[in-house]
Amino acid sequence: MNLTPDSKVIVQGFREFISATHISQMKAYGTNLVAGVEPGCGGNKQYGLPVFDLVEEVVKKFGVIHTTIICVHPYQVLDAALEAMTCGIRQIIIISPGVPPLDMVNLFRRAEAEETIIVGPNSPGIIVPGKILLGTHPSEFYQPGKVGIVSRSTTLTYEIAWELTQVGLGQSISVSIGSDGVVGSSFIQWLQILDEDENTQAIVLVGQPGGGREEAAAGYIAEMIDKPVIAYIAGVHAPPAKHWRQTGTLAAVIGRDPEFGTAKSKLEAFKEAKIPVAQRPSQVAELVKKML
Repeated sequence: MNLTPDSKVIVQGFREFISATHISQMKAYGTNLVAGVEPGCGGNKQYGLPVFDLVEEVVKKFGVIHTTIICVHPYQVLDAALEAMTCGIRQIIIISPGVPPLDMVNLFRRAEAEETIIVGPNSPGIIVPGKILLGTHPSEFYQPGKVGIVSRSTTLTYEIAWELTQVGLGQSISVSIGSDGVVGSSFIQWLQILDEDENTQAIVLVGQPGGGREEAAAGYIAEMIDKPVIAYIAGVHAPPAKHWRQTGTLAAVIGRDPEFGTAKSKLEAFKEAKIPVAQRPSQVAELVKKML
């Protein structure tokens, strides 16, 4: 991972998923945004960034690009990400929601072969408080510290960060892996990254109904993670027959346990792994303080 103020960043696409405010906020935070890419708009400027038709042109102009933030139409995400990987970009953040699941499967396979990490789709990105902002996190909720946050949610990630900030517990890294049905990087990948990060002393995992990612993470934490981990699962009181729109359900329920993907199933997995679970967002900070 290259998450330093010196790393060079581009934006692919300027759709409704990102705005002038987000671009300005990243620049003000010290993110080294060098260019945008929008086919057919090369030679112009957008939000104060020089715009190129192709990623290849940006690389020729600025050299190695470390991260791209993709904000194109969901059906164009696969092409944009493949173009970025072909040009040697190894950190890809997908802001766009609703990317076709099969496109994500194909992209994930290519990313594994190219040793590329993908965050998203439907993600606000990554923030390393005090150093770099990659995406749409509202930076005012964060302060530098020792608590890593990995989440499936978007706004709930900000809320947890703010709860920590208010009691003087800053954050080392905060990342939302995305809440679409199929996403690039997993809880397990980011747990490993945070466990190996020397600036992280404790980890907060934020989950929500849908799929089995939290259950897999709970098992991994019990077996592999040395640092203290606190969990919060949203949607505990959601009607059992309902699915959150942004989460989706891709796995057929035929042949699965009726509780598969429910908040109850996730809570039981963390209980079995002896991982403390907050009952509400405001309790996260209390548990972190106890664990530290």
